[in-house]
Amino acid sequence: MQKTIPKVYDPHAVEEKWYQEWLEKGYFHSEPNPNKKPYCIVIPPPNVTAELHMGHAYNNTIQDIFIRYHRMAGDETLWMPGTDHAGIATQNVVERSLAREEGLTRHDLGREKFVERVWQWQRKYGSTIISQLKRLGCSCDWERERFTMDEGLSKAVIEVFVRLYERGLIYRGRYIINWCPRCQTALSDEEAVHQDHEGNLWYVRYPIKGSDKYVIVATTRPETMLGDTAVAANPSDERHRELMGKTAILPVIGRELPIIADEYVDPSFGTGLVKVTPAHDPNDYLIGQRHKLDFVNILNEDATLNENAGPYKGYDRFACREELVEQLKREGHLEKVERHTHAVAHCQRCDTILEPFLSEQWFVKAKPLAEPALRVVQEGRIKFYPERWTKVYTTWMENIRDWCISRQLWWGHRIPVYYCDDCGHMMVKRSAPEACEGCSSRNIHQDEDVLDTWFSSWLWPFSTMGWPEKTPELEYYYPTQLLATAAEIIFFWVARMIMAGLEFMGDIPFADVYINGTVRDEIGRKMSKSLGNGIDPLLMIKKYSADAVRFSLMMLASEGQDINLSESRFEMGRNFSNKIWNAYRFLALNAGDIPLDSGVQEVAELPGEELADAWIKSKYYRTVRTVTDGLNQYRLHEGISTVHNFFWHDYCDWYLELVKARVSDEASPDSKRAALQLATGIMEGSMTLLHPFMPFITEEVWQSLNCHHETGSIMVSPWPRPYDNVIDPQAEAQMQVLQDTITAIRNIRGEMSVPPGKRINAVLKVSDNKTIGLMKEYSRYLIDLARLNELTIAPTPVIPKPAARAFLPGIEVHIPLAGIIDIAAEEARLKKELSRVEAEIAANEAKLSNEKFVSRAPEHVVQSTRQKKEELLHKAEKLKHSLDQLQE
Repeated sequence: MQKTIPKVYDPHAVEEKWYQEWLEKGYFHSEPNPNKKPYCIVIPPPNVTAELHMGHAYNNTIQDIFIRYHRMAGDETLWMPGTDHAGIATQNVVERSLAREEGLTRHDLGREKFVERVWQWQRKYGSTIISQLKRLGCSCDWERERFTMDEGLSKAVIEVFVRLYERGLIYRGRYIINWCPRCQTALSDEEAVHQDHEGNLWYVRYPIKGSDKYVIVATTRPETMLGDTAVAANPSDERHRELMGKTAILPVIGRELPIIADEYVDPSFGTGLVKVTPAHDPNDYLIGQRHKLDFVNILNEDATLNENAGPYKGYDRFACREELVEQLKREGHLEKVERHTHAVAHCQRCDTILEPFLSEQWFVKAKPLAEPALRVVQEGRIKFYPERWTKVYTTWMENIRDWCISRQLWWGHRIPVYYCDDCGHMMVKRSAPEACEGCSSRNIHQDEDVLDTWFSSWLWPFSTMGWPEKTPELEYYYPTQLLATAAEIIFFWVARMIMAGLEFMGDIPFADVYINGTVRDEIGRKMSKSLGNGIDPLLMIKKYSADAVRFSLMMLASEGQDINLSESRFEMGRNFSNKIWNAYRFLALNAGDIPLDSGVQEVAELPGEELADAWIKSKYYRTVRTVTDGLNQYRLHEGISTVHNFFWHDYCDWYLELVKARVSDEASPDSKRAALQLATGIMEGSMTLLHPFMPFITEEVWQSLNCHHETGSIMVSPWPRPYDNVIDPQAEAQMQVLQDTITAIRNIRGEMSVPPGKRINAVLKVSDNKTIGLMKEYSRYLIDLARLNELTIAPTPVIPKPAARAFLPGIEVHIPLAGIIDIAAEEARLKKELSRVEAEIAANEAKLSNEKFVSRAPEHVVQSTRQKKEELLHKAEKLKHSLDQLQE
């Protein structure tokens, strides 16, 4: 062991040192190995624009835990890294940079030069998040890093487009799509984020042609009425039966509108009559198709109004709304206005309110691809953890709509479709044709649009391994074993990867899908820039260490549940790191020059001299079993909490305290060496169990222990084998009796304010002879850990008064108080403290009985007050109990 051991653990020097060592030794790299079982995870590729946020830290910690565990378990382990070109996000970043620094737009540069600028930006900033993942300790195979627009992946994207087109699964059509006026591109349904808006419901009078009567329709978007081509009612709605076949007149514009019957109309909405705007509402679009209505588009791509809007041509959509409502009011067409909350679609990237827009776009037919992808989940070939996400996936797949894949951007994979300028012939090709297939003209241009970012990332599990070529990597690593990701991209990415894997590889892309929860702030709000409640993981790594960040996140997370996080929670990880370091220092300083290599590889083979040894070995192997099962069954919280409890409480708080006498200078050399060997073996095994969760400190301690390290690093050392035959329930039960007794004495010391260094007497009334024998044999445990002077163990002992008492099954613990504390002073202190606590209880009860407080205060404040009251009630009971014992 080390001769000079720092008193304080310095994580930053350790983390940088070992990460470089791992890289240099190539421990992260994987090659197909027919002698080993493959284990592969493909990273959810972060956007090149991204910087590490707490969600990334959490998700990538989970992946790294599984990768490190399977590497130690002997699998040939590959964690495939890479980044996503992130079409809209990256283009927006570069456009803002151009405007800010040069006062230019992308149109000033032109397409070719702008795309060149984006590539320059990507080369300069695109690897930022990769370096940040390394700070976290991620053990990806960085030699295999991919980018969704690198040459190989671009080839795969084109191949997939062409194949799907040839199969009739890609088509071009004019449909209502989600349109972002800021980004000026189409978006898929999944990229439209719906937010509740407190708006209005305007009731507008439409005159009936040839009559002085009118119909009243309700709308949340009055400006779109300028594109109305009908008024509709439900055929079952008796109120409007006489209107069918008549004609309404559109105010302001004067367009004649047929009044029609359609099952889609909800009779309970508004008046039961609705305006039909086929070019600006997806449901109205379908009504328009069924009734062969005109499709009147009133919007330009920037959401200003066009010539079809009559007098409002050139207006911004929201300015038009205000002016139009005023005109309707002046002309007597506005019946009334009601407040109305409704969901409004926003752009996922820039938060602009989207417009349903009639546009010609490229689509993927989703149903034929979704059916087999749904079947493999229903048959259990792909499993979701937690299982509840299976239902979410199933519901979405059963109701899937065609996927709009074209984007009106410049950054991305250009759609491989070519048009002849002379005859208009369209060609879908893997490479640019030299001449038109129809007329042989060389005047050809490529489709201006690019593909949705997700069109490249849905191929990620196999495109990263060389598809469409048949590579050794594809043959060996595909299908992968696990995908760990967040719930919000089940539809964007998970479902589509399953569809693509089955379509192009003929097999599922992964066997298991682990859906992690969301990291929220301490009161449960989602972290966001707008709220300013985010916590920077890099700052936390700098302040607390990467191990502390990883450990704390995993300790806070039950499987698939959200995490409520505050910065103070990372102290938990730092404290545990300090506990590990202090345990290592204790062993190293006591070992001195004693060689601890026993020549055996397993804790099970190390000899034990007494009950504590059999107990700690039993608890260790019970921990090995629980942690291993937890990792195999995706119960990460169970795994980390089990090893934490074992190491902190069983090993440090109990076992190391018990062996102190055996490793002191007064102990015999043989006894000291045997005790240190077992304590060191348990320490080493614990570091191995902890390594997937806390890779840096475990490597530092493992290397410093110098115990049979033929493998060179903890990260490639064998995972501990379970030895169920070493689990000893009898030893655990016997130790539990001793521990409970020691704990009872310690509690009495605390309650009675006995100074920590003061030794006291204890009288144990024990009814069972076996228990008496156990306590007498291991009385040293009681004397050392409870800091006793005299210990009496008997079935009917003499019990001095006054004495503090505790009752355990078959055991009465009595601590004589005379001469230990000033009884009168202690009684006065307890009464004063009880009075203070009861006053606090009354104050909390007053708050909780106040209707205004309970109904108006934030839920977390009310809950905290209830919890505080319960804690105070428990404290009051303990104070009363202590007073009763003094007053006997």
